[in-house]
Amino acid sequence: MPSNNSLIRHRNRQRRKQLTALQQSNHAATLGTQVCRQTAFLRSNRIACYLANDGEIDPEDIVKTAWKLRKQVYLPVLSPFQSKLYFAPYSAGMDMTINRFGIHEPACRPLHWICAWQLDLMLLPLVAFDENGNRLGMGGGFYDRSLAYRRSRTHSKPTLIGLAHELQREDELTMNSWDIPLDMIATEQRVIRTSR
Repeated sequence: MPSNNSLIRHRNRQRRKQLTALQQSNHAATLGTQVCRQTAFLRSNRIACYLANDGEIDPEDIVKTAWKLRKQVYLPVLSPFQSKLYFAPYSAGMDMTINRFGIHEPACRPLHWICAWQLDLMLLPLVAFDENGNRLGMGGGFYDRSLAYRRSRTHSKPTLIGLAHELQREDELTMNSWDIPLDMIATEQRVIRTSR
């Protein structure tokens, strides 16, 4: 029998895939405006983002604003030797490669990659969230392993903002000890600041 998290993942992935292209675009534009007004965004120089996939809300407007403000934008890259993420510089028109999950990544050498703690802000995709800052991802644990150092609370960077459609909200998610909570969640309707 599938776990509760598996059922939530399936349901929420279906919900976001049912959004029309116009709804997706409108949600992304509204969310982008809200995120770019946040102090966490305005004060950040190194910002990690993602390329939307599987109905995820698209952060493209945020990326374009970051470039206009001369901020450094990074995308996650899978380490071939570890089950965690590093972050590669991202600019318009750069060469991309496709990772083992079919997701585009910057095609740059590992010497240009940085670790999560070197970022100021990380915008994370998610499948589900609750108002306590809990995030349910695709289930691979890559973000959680990459941010595991935050459990000790000795290093608070980067600020973590989950990006989602409001329809991905759950009343309460059951989390595991290794799950890393978010500092904020942004949807097309609001920005939630958690008590983290």
